[in-house]
Amino acid sequence: MSDSILTSDDDALFDFIAAHEGDDPVELLLRASLYPGIDLRFAAGQIAARKLIRDKLPAWAHHPRLIFPSAKAAEQCSSEQTAAYKQSLISPSDRVCDLTGGLGADSYFLAQRAAHLTYVDRNSDCCRAAAHNFRLLGLDNIAVIEGEAEAILPQLPETDVFYVDPDRRPTPHRRVITPDDSEPNLPSLLPRLLELAPKVIAKLSPMVDIDRMLRLLPGTTGVHVLAVRNECKELLAVVERNPQGASPAVNCINFTSAGAETFVFDRQEEKNLTITHSPAVMQYIYEPNAAILKAGAFKSITRPGVRKLHPDSHCYTSDSLVAGFPGRTFTVDEVIPFSGSLCRSIRKAIPQANITVRNFPLTVEALRRRTGITDGGNLYLLATTLLSGQKVLLKLRPCKQPDARKCI
Repeated sequence: MSDSILTSDDDALFDFIAAHEGDDPVELLLRASLYPGIDLRFAAGQIAARKLIRDKLPAWAHHPRLIFPSAKAAEQCSSEQTAAYKQSLISPSDRVCDLTGGLGADSYFLAQRAAHLTYVDRNSDCCRAAAHNFRLLGLDNIAVIEGEAEAILPQLPETDVFYVDPDRRPTPHRRVITPDDSEPNLPSLLPRLLELAPKVIAKLSPMVDIDRMLRLLPGTTGVHVLAVRNECKELLAVVERNPQGASPAVNCINFTSAGAETFVFDRQEEKNLTITHSPAVMQYIYEPNAAILKAGAFKSITRPGVRKLHPDSHCYTSDSLVAGFPGRTFTVDEVIPFSGSLCRSIRKAIPQANITVRNFPLTVEALRRRTGITDGGNLYLLATTLLSGQKVLLKLRPCKQPDARKCI
């Protein structure tokens, strides 16, 4: 990225990017001779990056003059919902340092609440783009520093909170999950960070095992599992220099079009709870959202009158409708025993349905192949195993939440 781009008053270049935002960047590059005077490589890169963040960071994607340093930075950035959520983890008086700034989405939202924020990244293009973008976005409480996280620590101003999002793709063809394989190596760096600041917030892969994470990051006082539209996106660990209490609270957040579903539980209490299983399917079925499933709140999520279908199903049932269950709620139309002969005949009665599999020997794809049921429509099929061991298909209709007063 040239410095001239960052200071360019070339309206034609940015007008071109806006006019071609729906085009295929590769096709644009192949037609470069048609656009003399336009830096097509830069324009195509910007269009590609804006496509990547169109849904998760729309305010930035549609800002006409923001610059995106790379497709990798755009792909790995936090969504608006998850970045804004992190504001709740700091105080207005905090001086925050984002040690792995990247595109700068998390820095942008944290800076809106923090007293001051220091953005750090080892990539010069990211740093120059971030400084440019922060100015355009009207933030005057951010300082941008280029450097490696480990090496830059002695140069940093006094800090109350470190925010770290380790790179899980340290090389183009290598993807890692655990924080001890990422860059920087957070478990190794953590003691030094806690010497310099009383709190560290780490963004980790949603694939990380929480028990392993807690072993690698001693001093974790809070775990935050963030899902967007029922897809788990991030795992946050809040680590403190002087932790209080033995068991960290686990916060499960699922951002939906209707708002955020929030559920908080204690992992130690979860282990000690007992749960009642239902020998039969009752009138209503409940499926916890992705954040709760990831966090493992399989016992804590139960409510009075709600029973689990099977120890391994993570689906629940009740005779009376429970409002506000954090997940999906269905009314049961029919319980269909599963068999080979059923696979050959069920498509006549149910040609189309949304299929979910929980504790069942077939995947969704395999079940569709065997039954011929196509995807879509308003009907739902849950393939699962009952307490008796019987395999069934549950024919369901969704219930509205959060009121859950009537079924669709």
